[in-house]
Amino acid sequence: MAKLIMQNSTPKKSFSSILVILLLAACFFGCQERKPVFGKQAAKRKLSEEFNKYWYANDAEITSYKLNQSRYGEMREGSAVLIFVTEHFLNEEQVKADEAHDDNIAVLKLNTVKKFNTGIYPYSIMTSTFFPVVQNRHALKVTNSVQEWCGQVYSQLNSRAQFEITSHSYFEGEDDQNFKLDKEFLEDELWTMIRVSPDNLPVGDHLVIPSMEFTRLNHIEFKAYSCTITKEKSAYKLSYPDLDRTLTIQYNVQFPYEIESWTETFPNGSGANAKQLTTTATKLKTLKTAYWKQNAEKFNYLRDNLAL
Repeated sequence: MAKLIMQNSTPKKSFSSILVILLLAACFFGCQERKPVFGKQAAKRKLSEEFNKYWYANDAEITSYKLNQSRYGEMREGSAVLIFVTEHFLNEEQVKADEAHDDNIAVLKLNTVKKFNTGIYPYSIMTSTFFPVVQNRHALKVTNSVQEWCGQVYSQLNSRAQFEITSHSYFEGEDDQNFKLDKEFLEDELWTMIRVSPDNLPVGDHLVIPSMEFTRLNHIEFKAYSCTITKEKSAYKLSYPDLDRTLTIQYNVQFPYEIESWTETFPNGSGANAKQLTTTATKLKTLKTAYWKQNAEKFNYLRDNLAL
């Protein structure tokens, strides 16, 4: 009988020990900084009445910025425009829907446009990001194009089981590419996430895929890099140690969380002549208007209202 009692007591002690270990582990991991959950299983965002009233007023928010852009080791004066607008998006085709349907995905689209000159020839850069406003998912699509007198380049990312990237360029070694990446945070999607849900922005150490604009202009491999992200009051800062690059976005902490300015610092120039330069963009004017209905000559004055 004594032997039987000893055999039965051992599992009880083991179970108690395992239970203690599990409780300690839960406490430990519960105290760690958690990566925001993205994916089909994540809880949907609850949009406020204030959000719906602002973003579903049948217009867009257009904001102009004074741009001081670093390029080829020098600073260039130019302009930047951020255009935010909500749209109905087709999940499979990943394009704007012609008509609203129940299976559409509501997105906040950001078109970022930059224009500046480098000596005799101009640069025109545009990035489009389609970010779901209700579903906690990564941006569904990001596109980027760069035009200048040497040629043009174009990249597109589609979010499916993985990130699917298509890229075209006139540079040798960067011509026509198709590849996939595991899903990590996209720098391009964080701008729209500020406008949708700034309290849920990722902070801490993460893998982040830098902006398409940065990787293109600097011929950097488009992939995820280690990044330390901090948020202090109105400043959201990304630091990439392997790229020696920092990006700081200043935004209004009160709804609708407007982007007030940004700075970007990294080595700029060629070879040994490269030096740390800082691109800056400072807000000029904001318009809330249905710009797609204002393509007649009589609406030219609106560009003056944006100081463009």
